[in-house]
Amino acid sequence: MPAETPSPAQAAALAHLQRAEAAVLDTPEARVAQPRPIQSVGVVGGGTMGAGIAVALLSAGLPVVMVERDEAALAQGRARIEKVYDGHVAKARLTPEGKAEVMGRWQGATRYDALAGVDLVIEAVFEDMAVKHAVFAELERVCKPGAVLATNTSYLDIDEIARGTSRPGDVIGLHFFSPAHIMKLLEIVVPAQVSADVVATGFALAQRLKKVPVRAGVCDGFIGNRILAIYRTAADHLMEDGASPYEIDAMVRDFGFPMGPYEMSDLAGGDIGWATRKRRAATRDPKAPSPRYVHIADRLCERGWFGQKTGRGWYVYEAGSRTGTPNPDVAPIIDEARRQAGVTPRSFTREELERRYLAAMVNEGAKAVDEGIALRPLDVDVTLVHGYGFPRSKGGPMWHADQVGLARILADVREFAQADALFWQPAPLLEKLVAQGRGFDSLNGS
Repeated sequence: MPAETPSPAQAAALAHLQRAEAAVLDTPEARVAQPRPIQSVGVVGGGTMGAGIAVALLSAGLPVVMVERDEAALAQGRARIEKVYDGHVAKARLTPEGKAEVMGRWQGATRYDALAGVDLVIEAVFEDMAVKHAVFAELERVCKPGAVLATNTSYLDIDEIARGTSRPGDVIGLHFFSPAHIMKLLEIVVPAQVSADVVATGFALAQRLKKVPVRAGVCDGFIGNRILAIYRTAADHLMEDGASPYEIDAMVRDFGFPMGPYEMSDLAGGDIGWATRKRRAATRDPKAPSPRYVHIADRLCERGWFGQKTGRGWYVYEAGSRTGTPNPDVAPIIDEARRQAGVTPRSFTREELERRYLAAMVNEGAKAVDEGIALRPLDVDVTLVHGYGFPRSKGGPMWHADQVGLARILADVREFAQADALFWQPAPLLEKLVAQGRGFDSLNGS
């Protein structure tokens, strides 16, 4: 069947994204610095993420030195890489000889000293600050002067990681998305003391890997995960207030995402979000106003229901199946959480669900731009489209908000704030643009 001709609104959104994908390469650092040469790369960690990063590097023609804690872990890392290329061979995308040539660029080691000659190293180890500090102490010891030291952390403070070294100018965040050899987005996270040429190197590497790079500032979650945390929280509030997780997932799919937030949680592993929530709870200021907290996802995790990896989460998965059916044991957990929170559940229309979900996303995106975490609204659009499944035909959340009308988005935020003023704090930038009669696109430049 021939492809459907996009509507004028879709065509405008797609044209915006095409411009945005070119504009993300225009950063302050790119204007003043040239990238450092990269001839070989180290990867610390051979888990799912480390192996995916190694595949992306190997497929781009780069030699890779992978470091793991022992021979068994190293063998598992190599097996994960080979499984990807075996799949390519099975689908005739690669010959056995081609696979052998690619794997010939891979070298494994159990000692950090093997990284002495690499030009750039990417750590992809457990998301724990003490572990990251230990890894960077080793990298500082063995890596040659001028080598770029990159962390693949999804949330942790890269300024703190950099401060723990004597060469903070060499430290940068390269936040890959899983599976790292497939997902196009690469957040280039820029800590305060990094050298401009290191930032330029991150962008050059992304282009070599055929990734879409977006410059992000340092905060909890950078651009994408920061905004995700907010709109997922809005979804959890809706669930506790009366919507089912399956209604919310259906709304998000109808909007154009490939899957809803609860399907995504099951795919990624519910334990990942659980660990993040526990980490944030430990750092929360006890004197600050307490935000609303929905415990339902935690209750699933306490039962060991982490999603696809355990066969049960928000959905139930038959052995080997990636498609789930609603978990009937979730409803009593939701009912009990509502009772404990003193919530009388109510029903929501699809439009009400969408308005809250979108308002949370856009309001937080505006805060990220206002704080300089994202350079421009278009950087938010590219991040959410390439990393989080926001429908390309709608141009990204900030572009879509302009089409909906920022005055309506702000009115929604203010309406929702009447019930929860702590969560629904209007972004100053959103208020400013509405007062001036301007849209987010006015901040994107020509």
